[in-house]
Amino acid sequence: MRSSFFKLLLAGLFASSFAACADQATQTVEAGSGPHPVLPPPQHSLLPTVKIAPARGWPAGAKPVAAPGLAVAAYASGLDHPRWLYVLPNGDVLVAETNSPAKPDDDAGIKGWIGKLVMKRAGAGVPSANRITLLRDTDGDGVAETRTVFLQGLNSPFGMSLVGDTLYVADTDAVLRFPYHAGDTQITAAGVKVTDLPAGTINHHWTKNILASADGSKLYVTVGSNSNVAENGMDNEHNRAAILEVDPASGHSRVFASGLRNPNGLAWQPQSGALWTAVNERDEIGSDLVPDYMTSVRDGGFYGWPYSYYGQHVDERVQPQNPDLVAKALVPDYALGPHTASLGLCFYQGALLPQHYAGGAFVGQHGSWNRNPRSGYKVIFVPFADGKPAGVPEDVLTGFLDADGDALGRPVGVTVDRAGALLVADDVGNTVWRVTLGTSH
Repeated sequence: MRSSFFKLLLAGLFASSFAACADQATQTVEAGSGPHPVLPPPQHSLLPTVKIAPARGWPAGAKPVAAPGLAVAAYASGLDHPRWLYVLPNGDVLVAETNSPAKPDDDAGIKGWIGKLVMKRAGAGVPSANRITLLRDTDGDGVAETRTVFLQGLNSPFGMSLVGDTLYVADTDAVLRFPYHAGDTQITAAGVKVTDLPAGTINHHWTKNILASADGSKLYVTVGSNSNVAENGMDNEHNRAAILEVDPASGHSRVFASGLRNPNGLAWQPQSGALWTAVNERDEIGSDLVPDYMTSVRDGGFYGWPYSYYGQHVDERVQPQNPDLVAKALVPDYALGPHTASLGLCFYQGALLPQHYAGGAFVGQHGSWNRNPRSGYKVIFVPFADGKPAGVPEDVLTGFLDADGDALGRPVGVTVDRAGALLVADDVGNTVWRVTLGTSH
């Protein structure tokens, strides 16, 4: 039995590699980007394309390549899988050092085992540190001189949001609140649960982000789907593929918007005041489908998942269909390229970088596994005007892949520090990068 299992496993890995060679993108990433992406017919195969970038990490002295006019340096290195960032009012930077929790029913079967091996090769197989670390630049030189364990014993933490003297943290299974006082370098008080979040033994998309409204009266929480396209049944998708609105006083929550396969980045657009999110779309229908996207989020809006993608393009794999919901599916505002794993999102309101960046969006693209050739593995910028995207994506940080296709790093969360520099969490490079005005070498 054991021998047969491993033969099947190896056969599956071989077949996946073959599929990677067989399926080739027919259009550029740029064609699948912008307000009107090209959406070719879906490609179906027995096994999905698997073309992962093996995680290598940065050689000594190496770093990403910044766009002309910008420079990049390490703000902090030697971290343990840093995924998400939050800047406190005093300038301290919180880093969620985190990874996937145990999810035995998502890893079950041969496909699950193959998936685990692929993710391990991509650098996502390390145990979760389950902590939030505080970084402090004491002398203003752009490098964190001090590092302290701010919170520990968490459960795959991700999003963070401060409201007054209360810090909210989104664990994979709950929103917690903690007391915070300006200048604190550690919180020892136990967290108080605000509300439960969908988790369980499948927990396919485990990251949960959180953002407070301007007055702090509401929290917005992202919850990804429990599958690729509902193959685990819609009963396992309750309150998933959605952004939830939470009342922190009562813990009551409601679905604010749905049909968002895996929303991660959340931000308030500074010109319009609208809520925006970055969404990681579905896989396994070809290298050119489906583009990830960012979009403004309407209260009560439905964005298609699982029944349709990019508006009302029906995904025939999902049975039974729901034509009434498909008819209501909203078209996202802006595509970010197929399989780029666009996760991080922030709008620039600082004064350090050139005026060109004012009001526009930085997006952290973690990088593809289901596209040949690879896509993502960089940080991009999308200019905005009057609260809407107004131009083509621009590369801000590249060089995360080497000449052999190995991943030196993979960008995830992006934010802006108190001085106006862009911070980027790199979970394979175990580094937080800081992008400033200058010349990259």
